[in-house]
Amino acid sequence: MNFFLHINKNLIFFFGLIVFFSFLIIILTKQFNINKIQLEISDEILSDVDIEEPKFAMNNDTKKIYITANEGNFLNEDEILLKDNVKFKSNDFSIETEKVIFNRDKQTAKSETRSFFKSSNTMISSDGFNIHDDGNKIIFFGNSIIVLK
Repeated sequence: MNFFLHINKNLIFFFGLIVFFSFLIIILTKQFNINKIQLEISDEILSDVDIEEPKFAMNNDTKKIYITANEGNFLNEDEILLKDNVKFKSNDFSIETEKVIFNRDKQTAKSETRSFFKSSNTMISSDGFNIHDDGNKIIFFGNSIIVLK
């Protein structure tokens, strides 16, 4: 009998088990990677942001100031921390900054981050600002640069 035609059943069974467990390990590894990716995606979706893209308005007798941001977190019942690309816009001016504490009840806003004020004839860059009196008064503080046209 030819040696190459002689089949050892134990050797074939052992080889089959190795191939089976190799495929099983590969499939389980892929499944764990998929589960890990799904967990990472769900962690990104569940963030610590209370409000996404919040929009508010400060109202007084003569004008409205519209406030937008990318994120917002409630600090208490009235105060909200607005973060990332915070913008105040009215017909007369705009202010851009990164973090603002907005009080909905008192209609005030305060920022201690770099802020840029723009109007038709004025530009102000400051280390922060305080808006009070329903938006009628804006106080800029810290290192400030004022450009008048």
